[in-house]
Amino acid sequence: MSSSWNSVPLHVSYEVLGWFAFVCWSISFWPQVILNFRRKSVVGLNFDFVLLNLTKHSSYLIYNASLYFSSAIQQQYRDKYGQKQMIPVAANDVAFSIHAVLLTAITLYQIAIYDRGSQKVSKITCGIVIVAWTAAAVCFFIALHNHHWLWLLSIFTTIQVSMTVIKYIPQAVMNFMRKSTDGWSIENILLDFSGGVANYAQMAMQSIDQSSWVNFYGNIGKLLLSLVSIFFDILFMIQHYVLYPERKRKPETSTDEAKSSDQHLAENV
Repeated sequence: MSSSWNSVPLHVSYEVLGWFAFVCWSISFWPQVILNFRRKSVVGLNFDFVLLNLTKHSSYLIYNASLYFSSAIQQQYRDKYGQKQMIPVAANDVAFSIHAVLLTAITLYQIAIYDRGSQKVSKITCGIVIVAWTAAAVCFFIALHNHHWLWLLSIFTTIQVSMTVIKYIPQAVMNFMRKSTDGWSIENILLDFSGGVANYAQMAMQSIDQSSWVNFYGNIGKLLLSLVSIFFDILFMIQHYVLYPERKRKPETSTDEAKSSDQHLAENV
């Protein structure tokens, strides 16, 4: 027996907030892609961030699509949290995940074809990604034996949260070392922050309607992802607007300075 909405206004608010978050999060990928295209350079964009981001969104897509489309996994979810509980994944979550994977892949392609300066993906990041996907593969075969699919999704949730925590650190450190956010799109951060706030509001609508907070702890991955993202969004906004405000200078000069700074960082490393 599946649950249904008790309040039409709350249901409408839930859908509106969900798609608003989807639009904000989806659009947030485009400013960086456009900035890279206009500059014909990815100097200033941390490559570790992009690779970790692809791993994160791929894991998120697997989680969302599996829970949204698989009736077997949905039943396992209700067996654990209650038969009347609503599935905490909406259509906008699946749509966002697909879009996120595609746009992150495009950004990786830009890294391959545009001016990179002295920047490169670190060995530590490559190791983290390999370990994450190896662990996921091992857990898949463990789950395959007893069909513990909901447990497997919890593994992908762990990967999502871990990648989200880790992925922002290289970019934040890089901004700090360069004392600049040139090459890093602030529009991406503003839209991501808006989407995160809307996401929390959407989850609250469902919890209020159902008089239950299972929606939060039953989808801990989505909860933690938004919390971590909002924290780093605020950090990046402080870096961009307070610590390293943009100076009036020609784009060519900015790019040259960024390359020089990156070369200096590489030599120090």
